[in-house]
Amino acid sequence: MTDQLTIRDLRRKWKPHKERLGAQGGEHGHPTPIRFHRACSWLAEIENLTDAEDNDRTLIYQWIAFNALYGQWDEKRQEPKQDKTSWQDFLDQIVSLDESKYLESMLVENKKLVEAILDDEYLSKLFWRNPNQGTARQARRAKFASRTWYLEEKWTLILDRVMDRIYQIRCQLIHGAATYNGKLNRRSLKRCVMMLEHVMMSVLQVWIDHGADQDWGPMCYPPQG
Repeated sequence: MTDQLTIRDLRRKWKPHKERLGAQGGEHGHPTPIRFHRACSWLAEIENLTDAEDNDRTLIYQWIAFNALYGQWDEKRQEPKQDKTSWQDFLDQIVSLDESKYLESMLVENKKLVEAILDDEYLSKLFWRNPNQGTARQARRAKFASRTWYLEEKWTLILDRVMDRIYQIRCQLIHGAATYNGKLNRRSLKRCVMMLEHVMMSVLQVWIDHGADQDWGPMCYPPQG
C-alpha cells in the first residue's frame, strides 16, 4: 500500500529526479521539483502536529499540498486559475499516467471509505443549496451510483466525485464556515482526512514513477530572489 510510505521515503525516491531536473532548471529552478518540494513540506508538517486528532489543520495542510501540485497560473489574467478546473484536469492527467495502477488499487482498497463519503449529505453541494430531507436523500444517491462505477472501472469519475466532496469541506474550513475543533461534522471531516491521505500518497507515487518529465503547466508564484 502506497500510504505506508513516509514523506521521507517519498523524498528519497524523488531525489534522482530532483537532481536531474535541477540541473536543467532556469533562473528560478525547474518547476516540477519545486511543486514536489512544496507539497511534501506541508505533508511533513502534518507529521509534526502534536495532536494527531487535529483534523481541521490536517485537512487544510493536505489540501495546500495538493494545491502545490495542481495549481495553474493564468498567464493572461496574471492570477491563479480556478481551483476546481485545475484539480480536475490534474487528476485526469495523473490517472492517465498511472501505469502502476496506484490510484486504482487505492480506490479498491478503500471502497467502503469512498462509499461512506458519497453517502454523507453534509459533504454534498446539492444538500447545502437547500438543506432538507429530500436533498439529503438525493445527495446520498452517489453511493449507489458508485457501485456501478466500480464495476465499470471508472476510476477517474470515482476520484472526481470523492474529491468534490472533500473540496466541499475544504471550502467550509478555508472560508470560515466552520468552528476550529468544533463538534459538528467531525465524522465527515475525519473520513475526508483519511481519504485525502490515501489520495496524496498515491498521487505522489505516480508523480515520482511516471510524472517527472511531464509538463505540469505554469506554476503559481515561482521562487524569486
